[in-house]
Amino acid sequence: MAWRFKASKYKNAAPIVPKAEACVREICVGSYQTYGNNIAASAAFMAFNWEHSGASVAVLPLDDCGRKSKTMPLLHGHTDTVTDLKFSPFHDGLLATASQDCLVKIWHIPEKGLEQSLSDPEAVFSHKQRRVETVGFHPTADGLMYSTAAGCVALFDIAAQKEIFSNNEHPEVIQSASWREDGTVLATSCKDKCVRIFDPRAEGSPIQMLAESHQSIKDSRVVWLGNQSRILTTGFDAARLRQVIIRDIRNFNTPEKTLELDCSTGILMPLFDPDTNMLFLAGKGDTTINYLEITDKDPYLIEGLRHTGEQTKGACLVPKRALKVMEAEVNRVLQLTSNMVIPIMYQVPRKTYRDFHADLYPETTGYKTELIASEWLVGTNQPVPKMNLDPAKREHGDEPIIPRLGPKPFSSNTGDVSFDKVFAVPVAPGSHENISSVGQENCSETPTQGAKPDLIVEIEIKKNHEREPNVAGNGNGNGNGNGVQKSLTTSERRKIFEQNSESSENSTEGEDRTDADLRRFSAVRSSIAERRRVYESRSKSQVDEKAQSPVPLRRESSKVEPLKPSGNSNVIPSAGIDSKRISVPEGKLLEEHRRGNGAAGLKKSATEAAFSAASTKRTSTVFGKVSKFRHLKGTPGHKSTHIENLRNLSRQIPGECNGFHANHERVAVPLSGPGGKIAIFELSRPGRLPDGVIPSLVNGSNIMDFQWDPFDAQRLAVACDDGIVKLWRIDEGGLSEPTNAPQGELTAHLDKIYFIRFHPLAADVLLTASYDMTIKLWNLRTMQEMCTLTGHTDQIFDFAWSPCGKLGASVCKDGKIRVYNPRKSETPIREGNGPVGTRGARITWALEGHYIVCTGFDKVSERQISVYNAQKLTAPLNTASLDVSPSILIPYYDEDSSTLFVTGKGDSTIYCYEITDEEPYICPLSHHRCSSLHQGLSFLTKNHCDVASVEFSKAYRLTNTTIEPLSFTVPRIKSELFQDDLFPPTRITWSATLSADDWFGCNDKAAAKVSLKPEGMDTLSSIQQVSAAVKKPDHSQFASKSDYESNKQQEIQKSVSARMEYTTKLEQDEMEGVDENEWQE
Repeated sequence: MAWRFKASKYKNAAPIVPKAEACVREICVGSYQTYGNNIAASAAFMAFNWEHSGASVAVLPLDDCGRKSKTMPLLHGHTDTVTDLKFSPFHDGLLATASQDCLVKIWHIPEKGLEQSLSDPEAVFSHKQRRVETVGFHPTADGLMYSTAAGCVALFDIAAQKEIFSNNEHPEVIQSASWREDGTVLATSCKDKCVRIFDPRAEGSPIQMLAESHQSIKDSRVVWLGNQSRILTTGFDAARLRQVIIRDIRNFNTPEKTLELDCSTGILMPLFDPDTNMLFLAGKGDTTINYLEITDKDPYLIEGLRHTGEQTKGACLVPKRALKVMEAEVNRVLQLTSNMVIPIMYQVPRKTYRDFHADLYPETTGYKTELIASEWLVGTNQPVPKMNLDPAKREHGDEPIIPRLGPKPFSSNTGDVSFDKVFAVPVAPGSHENISSVGQENCSETPTQGAKPDLIVEIEIKKNHEREPNVAGNGNGNGNGNGVQKSLTTSERRKIFEQNSESSENSTEGEDRTDADLRRFSAVRSSIAERRRVYESRSKSQVDEKAQSPVPLRRESSKVEPLKPSGNSNVIPSAGIDSKRISVPEGKLLEEHRRGNGAAGLKKSATEAAFSAASTKRTSTVFGKVSKFRHLKGTPGHKSTHIENLRNLSRQIPGECNGFHANHERVAVPLSGPGGKIAIFELSRPGRLPDGVIPSLVNGSNIMDFQWDPFDAQRLAVACDDGIVKLWRIDEGGLSEPTNAPQGELTAHLDKIYFIRFHPLAADVLLTASYDMTIKLWNLRTMQEMCTLTGHTDQIFDFAWSPCGKLGASVCKDGKIRVYNPRKSETPIREGNGPVGTRGARITWALEGHYIVCTGFDKVSERQISVYNAQKLTAPLNTASLDVSPSILIPYYDEDSSTLFVTGKGDSTIYCYEITDEEPYICPLSHHRCSSLHQGLSFLTKNHCDVASVEFSKAYRLTNTTIEPLSFTVPRIKSELFQDDLFPPTRITWSATLSADDWFGCNDKAAAKVSLKPEGMDTLSSIQQVSAAVKKPDHSQFASKSDYESNKQQEIQKSVSARMEYTTKLEQDEMEGVDENEWQE
């Protein structure tokens, strides 16, 4: 039989993707322009870049899964993007990170993971003001690390914390490096389109061989094929097709195999397993992961099964000793996406998985070596001993191999931490860890401390459910007073374990909890997601029970006072309690417990006050925002309300212009072609537009920006590239024919105009921004320039007036945000750092002018939204990243609901957020996804919302061929009532508050407010107050009756129980169990 038809054991290895519950979810990963894989794994941990900047690193246990909080512990050690990260092959807790800040740092991960964020590394190595591109460890010498920066290759002795080798002979940036398995030589790929064989111990030049490789300066990667004399590189050819090249160092200049793939832009990350010769090619930005098998004869590359799934941000292989060998798992790829880490298991199909398949698992490289860096440097070569993956031949049988973490290699300033306390992973009842931890806690607690705060919360919640005040008589959940549960039977252990292992996906928000569910808050700690659901359900139920008048959402500071230290210094917190991480209700209860110095301080009123106060806050310290607009719904108008058959829409509008503007009577749309035409469509005449010429305003010059007068629905201002602003007046009934005669012209600048903005309160006040980097304010009644604002050094992207009309904020291409008081100073009164991207930005005010929201791009062109304190512009309070798209996010802020709508030209999604005055400052709501792409979005004023249908915002959406209305509503059960909690008195922004002369004369006046309540509608708060008054009878009149009913019900239960057989035993209870000492073993 010909060799090429020889069957491979791994030919049918199939990728198996777990369910979403078994993946790490809800993480924050950006798009990074680095030469690293963005994720690394050891036999105990995984590490990956975190957030849009990538300066932090998240470290999780390898088998971790579930949702992750944005407040989880991270490695905060770098000031710029982490370009590469690797784990040591001999210490699973030793992590090296390289960054654009020119530093390489070594971290020691505790055996149980991170309990708190780390910012102090074990060692720091500098590359002397050169961005570090790659980092890694030597495959055979312990404590030997390499890194590359620009054209420099450096070796470091970690134990001695010093650089032992450095070479700068590469003429360009080194893009990738890989050691031979025996650790003798290193292969590098460089931006000069060459690949090199590098021997640091060689006399003379360390570059031993050089050959031309991929003929593109784009990213390239190299990997040594185990202990063979061959290397594999991936890159791009001259036509930008992705390539895979195999070379033999014995004939280095001639490629042994060249495989051309496709023309995608993402670099192929090669992941090679030398034991099985399996190669995985994961392209950045691709949705597929290719599996190929490498052979030593033609065809060299044999394609296997391909995996298709989520878009890849990074990928890595898991060490062989961490695989599930009893399930025939031959490899595992960790795929990093924008919000998940997906473990993809490659399994060889076999008839049975009961036995160990030795033919699939040759002996692999072990994790123990005797060679150290200093010995290797002087010429000693010593292979790493092999190990067998057969569970029968392992040191610990079929148990997973205990990872070699060892002592901290350098310092001992950080003690051991507990990973379980951070993520609150429930321990199986009856296990050794659970018994020992309970015993230790009981030994450390004093009798006056009572139970743990989780147990206190359980008692209070149970008391509220059962309405029995005597439940909280003591500080623990049982009668023995020591907080230790009695020995449980097998059935009881089984029930509690099943409850604890329940998936969080199976529960519904707002669902009533039974006592069995709430028991999970006791000695066995539950997950953060479960605590959050219980907290939210309790907050809602407390509000319903009190039936208080809904409070309109206002931008005020928190009503809940922060926790203050108790005056009694003798009372100390119980062991294991972190006051910074406990939730609001737990903190309140714990404070009451401290003040009362025992269970007497736990009162029902204090609990209810804590829950109700926390529910009225705009944000929660731990659990996040619970918003009334969380489930907002966007609904397009009926087709009969659409304006259809639009034609010749302009695509040449500058980025500073929104490209579409509407008021309650008509819309303005720019048309393509010469003459600067703007079509005006009457909203009162929907339907299909007739074919032929569309009546329009002919401006004669290219249009730069246009805007309707907010106080006059018939006046339109148009800015042209000749520096002239033309004022048009539209007659009643709209345009009937094209016209080129404006009502007035204003020669504003000698250069092009970026944009124009009307004042939000004063009539006839117009602002213009020009290419000459000045902003001018005009009185349209007299057509005179009133003041000029200076201070910009580059292109002005946007300007926004504050709600009070006194201040203005601008965002500029120079990366600065400036705040002006135009009537007091021509220069900015405050200045701060804005978006670093130069592709465009937008700005708006929020929370009654106390905060500024800015949309823009980061340095890798990822769109982002940043929230600033208007008084402190040094750095954003928080930044939310969206996606990579060329269109600028255009914001609209609804001040009554504090809702921010953002979308871009060519998008199909309208992103919705709530801006708050507490962390995290920007809370995502339900985004609205449209059926087609839109070219613009324009919102109407508040008085045109249909509040009877709970419509809190209304907009018009421009597509390629239609203009359609879009309504944003909040689902409510009692929609026949006026929802005064959603519609507070709103500011009148549709009519002028003061004239231009008054405003320029500094005669300020606040805008009046008006209620949106229609006549004849009852308010929701008045109905709730009446129902609450009816639901409060005098219990003393019915005390005897309720006692009689309860006694009667007890007698009925006793009689029924006496007549029917009732048993709580399970089949397992009759079986022979194990001794308690065996549980501990």
